[in-house]
Parts: sequence; C-alpha cells; structure tokens
Amino acid sequence: MARTSPALETRHVDQLRRAVGDVITPDHATYDDARRLWNAMHDRRPSIIVRPTTATKVATAVRFAREHGLEIVVRSGGHSVSTLTGPEGCLLVDLSAMRGVEVDPRTRTARVNGGALLGELDVAAQAHGLVCPVGVVGHTGVGGLTLGGGIGRLQRNFGLTIDNLTAVDLVTSDGRLVRATETEEPELFWGLRGAGWNFGIATGFEFRLQPFGPDLHRGVLTFPGNQAQDIWGVFRDYAGRAPDSLGMIFGIDRAGPDAGYRDDVVGRPIAFIAWNHSGAAEDVDRDTAPLRAGPEPLTTTIGSQPYLDVQTAHDLAFAWGTRSFIRSHYANEVRPEALDELAEHVATAPAEGSFSITALGGAIGRVAEEATAFTGRTAAFDVSADGFWTDPAQDDVMSYWCRRAMTIAGPEPGIGRYVNGNSDVGPEHTQATYGDAKMARLAALKRTWDPDNAFRVNPNVAPQPDRPSA
Repeated sequence: MARTSPALETRHVDQLRRAVGDVITPDHATYDDARRLWNAMHDRRPSIIVRPTTATKVATAVRFAREHGLEIVVRSGGHSVSTLTGPEGCLLVDLSAMRGVEVDPRTRTARVNGGALLGELDVAAQAHGLVCPVGVVGHTGVGGLTLGGGIGRLQRNFGLTIDNLTAVDLVTSDGRLVRATETEEPELFWGLRGAGWNFGIATGFEFRLQPFGPDLHRGVLTFPGNQAQDIWGVFRDYAGRAPDSLGMIFGIDRAGPDAGYRDDVVGRPIAFIAWNHSGAAEDVDRDTAPLRAGPEPLTTTIGSQPYLDVQTAHDLAFAWGTRSFIRSHYANEVRPEALDELAEHVATAPAEGSFSITALGGAIGRVAEEATAFTGRTAAFDVSADGFWTDPAQDDVMSYWCRRAMTIAGPEPGIGRYVNGNSDVGPEHTQATYGDAKMARLAALKRTWDPDNAFRVNPNVAPQPDRPSA
C-alpha cells in the first residue's frame, strides 16, 4: 500500500486537514473510491487526496504540496484518456467538492465552478433556452475539457468551448489567486485557451451562452464497409461547403447485434455518416440532402431529440470503469484507398475499436489561429481511432490497435492534434500538438507563471530556460 512521504509526518497532514477540510490518505476507508479514475487503464495511489471547497483552500493545498515536495496533480472530472493521472506519492487536488453553475439569462452568461461537470452546465443553460458548446459525455469535467479547447456537437455553429470563454479564475504555483480575461493578464488568458493545465488550477470559469434548443436534429446513415470509399467521397465533398449549423462525422465501425442490421451484416465492418443539425427544423432536409445523395443505406435513423437527452445518451456506454485509448490528429484529407484497409482493421479489432473523421471548419475556423493556444483551426478534419474494452489483458493490444489505425490513415500533416483526444503523452506529443511557434510562446509564458514546472502532470510545456547573463 502507498504511504505518505517519509518526510510528511502525521502532524503535517493534520495541519492540512484543519486548513482545507476533506483530506484522504491511504489508511482511510474511502481512499480506493476517492482515487478511482474514469479510465480504468490507470491505477494511481496518491499520498494525499485533498477536496477543497474554495479557491483559497486550493491555494493552501498548492502551497502545502510545494513546501513538502509533493508532486501536484489536478482532477476536475477525472475523465482524462491519457496516462497523466498522477504518479505514486503525489498530492491530488480533487475539485469534485467545487461543483455548481449559475446562469444569468439577462446577460447570457454562466459562472461555472472548477469541479463542475458538463451535464450541470447543459442543464443550467437549457433552463433558459441557452447553451455553451461543450463535449459529448455529461460526466466529463468542464475544467479539463475547456482548458484543452473543447470539441463537441455544436462547435461548427458556436465555436469551441474556449471561444465562448470570457474569464478564468486561477490558483498559481505560488498560491496566488489570479483572474485572466482578454484585458486582465491577456497573455495568460491566451495560454489557458488550449494549454491551460500548465499554468495553475482553474477554480472558476465564465462563459458566454448562445440561444439554442430544446431540440437537436440528428441523423445516422449506415452502409456496408466495402462502400467506405464511396461514402467518404460524399462526406468529404460536402464538408467544406456545409452550413455551420451542420456537425458531421464519417466513420467505420462494426455492426452490432441489436442495431437492426441483417444477420449477414452483424459483426462486419460498416461505414456511416452521422450529423447533428443545430439550426431551424425546416432547414434540416435541405441542409442534409447532399449527405443523403449516396448509395442506398443499410439503415437510416433521422429525427429530433431534446438536446439534454442527446448530451447524456452515451453516459452509460462511457461509464466510469471503461478502459479507453484514443489517438488522433488533424488533416485536410484522408487517402480513400486507406479506408478499405481501415475497414479490415476495424473488423479484426480485439475489442471495440472504431475510426472516425469529424468535420471541423465553420465557426472554429473563423477565429484566427494565433488568437489562442489551441492549434489546428485551419484543419478540415479531426481524424481519430478509438478503443474501448473491459479486460485488463487487452490494454497493450488495444493501445497498439489504435496506433496502428492512425498509421494506416496516413502520416500527420503537421497541423496539430486535439490535445484532449490523445492518450499518448510526452514531449514529442506536446510538440506535435502545438507546433514550434506556439511551443516557444507557451514556454515563455510557463517561465512567467510556473518557472519550477510545478504543474507538469499534463500535456506539459517546460518553462523557457534562463538566458545566460551577458
């Protein structure tokens, strides 16, 4: 069993408990539940888990960790796909006691606490016919999603989550409380929008909200896997001119046994086109007609659902205890001939493995590339391989399966990656995410706000080194 650091005496832990409240150590009955992560691939044993209820208490926990030489790990929703979940013996700052969302319908803004989940923000905003574009699983943390950019169902229409972000309240590595906006610490605000974990612990966010709802118009067309090239052509040719209100995904998966497929199709690869239309109901048929102009589908599902139902539709499928691995990168094209090999690759996946291409553009691409640390606004597509399974013995083989799928899809074109959509971590992966120019700017910013790299359990940007004196 993990123990607290040898240099950390009981009196120190008691002192921390008096200052911040809820402190859990390995000898507590709740420890195993408290340290549990969404992605069951990762099993970490922190020395101390702290659940502060205010920004001031977060600052106290940070100062305690720095004083006692404990590595700092932060958890908002605990939904990370990566291995960056904390080394043995760290101090885990768990923000789950800092939930809550307040919406002002008059100003169309939301104040979101650092530990809030997407579902809380969705429900609070929809109560007033408003929305913030976020991710696709309700129990994801707002903090982690936002600090990496925020891609989901509505982003082509309303922009990334960070494009609707107006302020961040941050606890810095020296325990200060700082507010970052376009006018207050604007350079820090730039870095927080896409690489935000590197600069502190976000204890609060403010967002602009957009009028929307209650219904989202949806469709899924499925086809035999051997038609993947044809279906990709239909999707690709329309993606660049589709209206902003239309979010679209092309993918390759396996036909499930309970999804209405013919017996000879079940278990075999399928290609699909899926869409989410966030505009007026009367425009859906017109706007989706080009996607429906291809071959006759195997199955067709078209209709409208309350947005809140859609946002939680996958919560059980992606429940805590899932084992997950994802690899992705941005691209402007995918070789059509690679799709046949990918269909075969999906057909032979040891567990649940799929390949998808999400159309970007729209409002995402109308924000200047230099405006935020997020990289890849000019890209047409986000290309991704996703694996999900339950057997720990399949961890290595499914991780390899995802990496191999992306090799089949083709080399990275050097226009970035979605940092929240990659399980592999390390300096080379961070470099591929942000590119040379932004990495240099982020490193300079890191030197200003976290010169000792106290916040390094993340897609880490090392501080710019000191310049030698003349």
